[in-house]
Amino acid sequence: MLLPLVPLPTFREQIGGTLRAAETLTTLQINVGLACNLACRHCHVQSSPLRTAAHENLTEETTGRLLDWLAAASDVTTVDLTGGSPEMNPNFRPLVEGVRKRGKRVMDRCNPTILQVRDAREKLVYDWVPDFLAEHKVHVVASLPCYLEENIRKQRGSNAYSDSIEGLRRLNAVGYGTTPELRLTLVYNPTGPSLPPPQGVLEADYRRELKARFDLHFSELWTITNMPIARWRDDLQRRGELENYERLLREAYNPATIDGLMCRRQIHVDSQGRVHDCDFNYALQLRTPGCEDRFLWDLDPTTLVGREIRTAQHCFGCTAGAGSSCTGSLTQ
Repeated sequence: MLLPLVPLPTFREQIGGTLRAAETLTTLQINVGLACNLACRHCHVQSSPLRTAAHENLTEETTGRLLDWLAAASDVTTVDLTGGSPEMNPNFRPLVEGVRKRGKRVMDRCNPTILQVRDAREKLVYDWVPDFLAEHKVHVVASLPCYLEENIRKQRGSNAYSDSIEGLRRLNAVGYGTTPELRLTLVYNPTGPSLPPPQGVLEADYRRELKARFDLHFSELWTITNMPIARWRDDLQRRGELENYERLLREAYNPATIDGLMCRRQIHVDSQGRVHDCDFNYALQLRTPGCEDRFLWDLDPTTLVGREIRTAQHCFGCTAGAGSSCTGSLTQ
């Protein structure tokens, strides 16, 4: 006799109700835009070289409004810039300069292949990036899904591995990863439907392999779990692996991750000023409760602490195993 499958709980049921933000808001995450030199198969916002329209990328006017809001957000200590490739936006430099003038730290989620992009005359388009980031002591968070070429090629394309290595070399050359004040963090995400391995063990592997193969240096490594949304979800569906992957995330739920969830101490804003709890919710067009018809500059920073956080089934990706966030694992 076959027993019926017991349905797995929703995320809200799993955590026993509503998830709420902490009483301190420390991070403003800005999705600068969806323009990118790559179109990675796992990208949850589906960035690509074609996504250059103004309604998907930060404008000068919105940059000014965000900086004005930030001046009043005294508890916010870090501005986390993501994309796309943030450096492709013409307002990237004034945004970084404005944030630093307001005494906040800047984190740039940099795709290191951007440093190898060339124009029709074979001139490096973003040759200015390493020196600019170093001048403003920007914390560089560079994606490198693996230290092996084959795995990166499958996820990012044929030249992505060599371009990533050359990009990291250029960052090392200006002091990133070799001096304490120029922090270079590498980011790993799995190439298949699995949880990341232990972050500390993987960091040791990266250090050994990148040093031996290329004499590369970095400050630390963060692991991030792939969310079953957008391109990655479509890829899983095509291979018939979506149901098993979603079940893996649910069954690996770890209650010890809840306090450290990134959404509890940050607010996310897209390139148009719309407010979300995280970049994944932005990808799914899930606005922060109570902010559906408002922009960030319409909100007093104090109203964002203790707020209700919008959750859905993809949130199991952040609570599975050792946990996952934009700053790596949560419990190790």
